[in-house]
Amino acid sequence: MIDIQALIPHRDPFLFVDLVLSLEETSILAEKTFHATDDFYRGHYPGNPITPGVLLCETVFQTAAILVLKRVPLKPDMMPVLARIEDARFKAIVRPEEKLHIKAQLQERCGKFFLMSGEILKEPDRKQALKIQFSLALTEQK
Repeated sequence: MIDIQALIPHRDPFLFVDLVLSLEETSILAEKTFHATDDFYRGHYPGNPITPGVLLCETVFQTAAILVLKRVPLKPDMMPVLARIEDARFKAIVRPEEKLHIKAQLQERCGKFFLMSGEILKEPDRKQALKIQFSLALTEQK
């Protein structure tokens, strides 16, 4: 089992990875369920709660950061952060209590930059909710 909080600095209420299901050399599969009690639903389409797209993207970015931190040898004071979003396509609405599978794949490393792809699939039907291309960059932690 991977201790997510030992790797990335995110904490509740801004930690969006519940569990790492699998970890390969260049890919990771994680899980997240947003809950109806999450505060952002109060104001994001009241009476018809929809998970904000920006939070879905952040879920993929955090998952990708876990992959980089587990698979790439880094100095202890380095942390991958979002550097660029190249393409994001929202394919389905995500509602509270839907179990999500988050995939991130390392496409290429260029120095301190990691070119990544990711997607979110809604379970159990595996309907794609998000497809995204992005880059992470290594930065020093303070």
